[in-house]
Amino acid sequence: MRPNARGAGLIAVLAALWVASSSMYVLPQGRIDLVLRFGAPVRVDRSAGLKFKLPFAETVQIYDARLQTLAPPPQELILGDEKRLAVETFTTYRIVDPLRFYQTVMTNGQARFQLDQLVSTSLRMVLGTVPLQALLSAQRRAVIAQVAAAVEAKAATLGIVVHEVRLHRADLPLAASQSIYARMRSSRQREAKELRAQGLEWQQEIEAAADRERTQILAQAKQTSQVIRGQADAQANRVLSQAYDRDPKFYRYYRALLTYRHALAASDTTLVLSPDSALLRALKRGPAGAAR
Repeated sequence: MRPNARGAGLIAVLAALWVASSSMYVLPQGRIDLVLRFGAPVRVDRSAGLKFKLPFAETVQIYDARLQTLAPPPQELILGDEKRLAVETFTTYRIVDPLRFYQTVMTNGQARFQLDQLVSTSLRMVLGTVPLQALLSAQRRAVIAQVAAAVEAKAATLGIVVHEVRLHRADLPLAASQSIYARMRSSRQREAKELRAQGLEWQQEIEAAADRERTQILAQAKQTSQVIRGQADAQANRVLSQAYDRDPKFYRYYRALLTYRHALAASDTTLVLSPDSALLRALKRGPAGAAR
């Protein structure tokens, strides 16, 4: 009987230890637990340390109460101006109501899935009403704040508080980028052609104005030269007239020399004259002959 009594005592001790271990658990720092009694919520405990529960009757759901992040893969959205945009979001959240969290999503994986759907739906609703220009300007902050407000309102029903929703990246799809680049290139080429045409028009206007000014300057210069030449000729005639009045013989001799200079200046000039020609009189007889 003694061996049987020892075995029974050992079994009793092991059973007591198992029951004791089943009635105790440790709640780590930064965690929240929800105690369920036969599936019905009983209490919520937020302080870390050694906790007790009824064995067999009560179970414990422990949730992470620290700040958590959600960074889903990029998704393609259609904006208000019919442009497509690949958006990558970054969301931070915290579990604050474990009872509601358990009643709505139960597990953290399901909660992340639901939160991802909420963020995606809010993004599509808000970004579907704004153009791409709004996301490239100072309005971007207001647009993202509108998305975050919509996500916070819907996430509160899950026992979750959303602290922040941000656009981690926002890129145009490859096809859209190439299309936009082609349109930009076509626009710049068209603008360059317009500028070249405008420059050519300005060049023609400047050249026409310069030609008119040149013509006017030449005409004025020609007119001025003709006036000066006429005045010089008049003065020369007056001087010659005065010279003729003072010494007619010398005047005739000087005129004959001028005639020789102009007639015989070229080396290939040939004159055939008779010996008694009046033109040769000054050469043959000198100033006295010219006078006679």
